[in-house]
Formats: sequence, C-alpha cells, structure tokens
Amino acid sequence: MQVYNIKKSKILERIALGENQHQDFKFEISDAKKIARSFAAFANTDGGSLLLGVKDNGSITGVRTGEEIYMAEAAAKMYCTPEVPFSLKEWKIEGKTIIEIIIPKSDKKPIKALSHNGKWLAYIRVNDQNILVNKVMIDVWKAKANNIETKINYGETEAKLLKYLDEHKKITLSKVCKICDISRYKAQKLLTDFILLRLVNIVFTEKECYYVNLEI
Repeated sequence: MQVYNIKKSKILERIALGENQHQDFKFEISDAKKIARSFAAFANTDGGSLLLGVKDNGSITGVRTGEEIYMAEAAAKMYCTPEVPFSLKEWKIEGKTIIEIIIPKSDKKPIKALSHNGKWLAYIRVNDQNILVNKVMIDVWKAKANNIETKINYGETEAKLLKYLDEHKKITLSKVCKICDISRYKAQKLLTDFILLRLVNIVFTEKECYYVNLEI
C-alpha cells in the first residue's frame, strides 16, 4: 500500500468537494455487507474511491489501518459477486490516517452485493447515492456481456411506445404496461431490447427509474 504525505497530495481538495459520483466518505467500516453496496455501485458505474476515516461532513477522524483493510477485503471477496478488485492508498494528515479504497469500473457487470436478507442485489452510483437497479438494467448488462444479438419485430406495440416517448419525453415501466397493454415481463423485455438497440436510455434517480429517447 502506498503512503502519501499531505504536502505531496491534493487529498484535502478532494475532501472539500464532498461525496459525489466518484467519491464516498466513511467514518469506518462497521458492516462489511453494507460497504459491499458501495463496492458494487462503483464497479457497476464508472469506478470511484471510498475514503475511510472521513465523516460525511468532511471532517477527518482517521482509522485503524489493519482492521479497516480486513473489512474491505471481506466486503470485496465475501459479499460481492463476482469479487471486486481494489487497490489501496494510505494518506497521513496531521497524525491521522485516511485509507483510500480505489475501485475500478468493472467489465463483468452486474456486480451484486449480498443484502442482510440474503439476496444478491445490484447497485449503481448516482451522484452521492448507491441506487438499486432493476431487472431491465441487469438484462442489458448480461446481454452485452454475452454479445447477444438483439432483433425486434416492429409492430403496434413498439410503435405505441415510441409515439408516447416522442410526445411525453419519458415513461415508466408501469406506464409501458398500461399504454401497450402488455404484461410486466413483456414490458421489461421490450425496454431491454430498445436499450440494446440504442433507441431508448434508462435513467435512475433517488426516487424513480424511467426511460427516455436516446439522444444521439
């Protein structure tokens, strides 16, 4: 693990930016399963860093190196599937230690984390939040990973969906079921195919998931 002196780093400038799409603060790792969500979310999105020994408000508390590394390894190896690789940096600031866990973007999506109720769930990073993804996103990832060729028979159902998007700009899964008069399963398959064909994009927020025309 590399050790950096604060005089040679810009870690304080990064901390001042706060939590964001690529950065999360943790006072400590007290729950390896919970931290596994962040590992999965960063890996499923664009990668990022966990700064251990930093509170949510940016104040530096420091951590005990050995224990935190052990918990991080447990989160990556035992509570993520497939395992999430990571690297470490140690920052020394005014006698306190910050551990940076660097998680790269994965090419093995979906990365899933084990929840406390025993389910394997996938997350992405949206701003400073870890957001649970749905079946459509997982099916898109799997299709891309397996190089599955996507074809559709363009008919009345497909036309209804595109017409609605042209007029309303966005649509939810439940709305697709309603306007196309199809089951949830068929609506998920339709949206998955449209995303793979680059006709539609999926958008996750803290409150909802919806679909929009893909702007090219």
